[in-house]
Amino acid sequence: MQEITGTSNRILEVNLTKKSFSVYEVPKEDLKLYLGGKGLALKMLYDRMEPGIDPLGEDNMIAIHTGVLLGTGAPCSGRFAAVTKSPLTGIMTSCSCGGAFGMALKTSGWDGLIVKGKSNTPVYLYVDSKGVEFRDAKKLWGMDTQKTQEEISKDSGGALAIGPAGENLVLYANVASGHRFLGRGGMGAVMGSKNLKAISAKGKEFKILPVNQKKFEKAKKKATDYINGNDISAGSYRNFGTNANVNLNNAGGLLPVRNFTGGTHGEAHKISGEEMAEKFKTSYSTCKPCTILCGHKGNINGQMRQIPEYETVGLMGSNLEIFDPVKISDFNEICTLMGMDTITAGGTIAWAMEATERGLFKSDLKFGSADGVCEVLKDIAHMKGIGKDLAMGSRYCSKKYGGEDFAIQVKGLEMAAYDPRGAFGQGLSYAVANRGACHLSATAFGLEVYLGLMDAYSYRSKASMVKYQEDIYSAINSLQTCVFTVFPYELETLLMKYSPRPVLKFMMNLMAGVAMRFVDVSLWPELWSAVIGNRLGMTAFLRVGARVQVLERVMNCAEGISRKDDTLPDRLLNEFRKCDSKERAIPLEKMLNRYYFVRGFDKNGIPKERTVRRLKIKKRMAV
Repeated sequence: MQEITGTSNRILEVNLTKKSFSVYEVPKEDLKLYLGGKGLALKMLYDRMEPGIDPLGEDNMIAIHTGVLLGTGAPCSGRFAAVTKSPLTGIMTSCSCGGAFGMALKTSGWDGLIVKGKSNTPVYLYVDSKGVEFRDAKKLWGMDTQKTQEEISKDSGGALAIGPAGENLVLYANVASGHRFLGRGGMGAVMGSKNLKAISAKGKEFKILPVNQKKFEKAKKKATDYINGNDISAGSYRNFGTNANVNLNNAGGLLPVRNFTGGTHGEAHKISGEEMAEKFKTSYSTCKPCTILCGHKGNINGQMRQIPEYETVGLMGSNLEIFDPVKISDFNEICTLMGMDTITAGGTIAWAMEATERGLFKSDLKFGSADGVCEVLKDIAHMKGIGKDLAMGSRYCSKKYGGEDFAIQVKGLEMAAYDPRGAFGQGLSYAVANRGACHLSATAFGLEVYLGLMDAYSYRSKASMVKYQEDIYSAINSLQTCVFTVFPYELETLLMKYSPRPVLKFMMNLMAGVAMRFVDVSLWPELWSAVIGNRLGMTAFLRVGARVQVLERVMNCAEGISRKDDTLPDRLLNEFRKCDSKERAIPLEKMLNRYYFVRGFDKNGIPKERTVRRLKIKKRMAV
């Protein structure tokens, strides 16, 4: 087996129209400024794509980048990033994904892949160290995501595959890598529009070695110790998966109930991670390599299935007032096989239930009833009956039928399973998140509710806190590694672990911008530096995150995004919940003004020229 020390910096650029490929070498300056993963994927599309293109047209591209940690054995590094223009939102979408594909691509000798053009017939790509083969996919067309991967597994170390939803251009179709997904924004529809059924990589042709093995092993041990010593990573998530969030959110008033009309429910414990672990006798089913082990599988009605993640349980469970874990597993299984985002599917069905209740939309869907949900999900995937409309998402449906005030989406992307009326900083995060109502742009609810380090119902310091979290998550997703490492890598450091809680709360609530400067985030850049051989300090690491975040905003602003889009659904701004002790409204405008200031945006939410220059974001370059 050949060896790659550090990174190959080699990207396969595939043209489906011409059935050709070329090799692009990442400039050293770009590797320094964007690290890899999400950052470099965005940068490659920024240089290649003009604003205003049709997301489902031939000119749209998909950029995949594995980052520098994948293949090294760093904890929780079995992930890769993909970026495209979303057909659901009309702006950029980025996804982080586990599964076997990333490792197979990286150990085939490639750091990334760019796909452009459109094949005139269904194809799948086979990648090895020599390049790309264009293989006939006519027999695969119509197969589900898992069957497709099985069919092409003979010479594959890992694959990406779409299901019927992607083929039929459902706007929130996703892409499977094993049982993990490029989940949000409709990347599966982009592949479907290109007649691209799958991408398979041979893998195991190269061994990835850090430049500084001694430094890497030291950082790896420290990271592993932090993960195994943290209550969240080695406790709740390892034991119960992300579904441990159900009981936390129910207690904290964050759980979405009945299309975000409530934040708690007396039956929520029935769909919690703790309950599912006991009921389904769960075991681990994770990305590789992984140290946290948040993925689980279990025996559900005689079938070994993946346990639904928290977002699925929140949006297809409590938000529909369905508290039967078996039914939720059925919904999850259909979405898995068809290749659909469970968050948008759940949010859109919740809109349909309420619109039906109000006489705006005709269906048999009802809150509290699982009847017909499986059938509707299948109809969405195949664009049949009411599924034709629901396949377009809640923003489209509400504009067509009415009910925009209870279509729970931002910028066209349905909201994740945290009601921001229980955590005001999370409301700001949803409003300004680049890809829409995303919970992984910044997880303000963690500091506000889970850790109790900030007043959940105050607007003070929330702008600085959200900016910091956006920067750190963008940097983490550019390494790339799992964002769940944020819990151990930050909380197990000396300052955070041993500082008196009242002092931390005081600093976070009144001076979050200052407090964040003292947080030790050195472990991530230490791992990157050991692999690459170049020094990267904490300040430079966070600046990379800011650069990636602002670059994505620049790209979105070129598509027309501005202050008018940085908002929340009317329900979340003007309707109050019975579960709250008093009526509260999210003070979005106050937080938004401050956020624009700390970000270096003008009052309309457009990055200022001096901000762009300071972050060394250059004008679009033709590559």
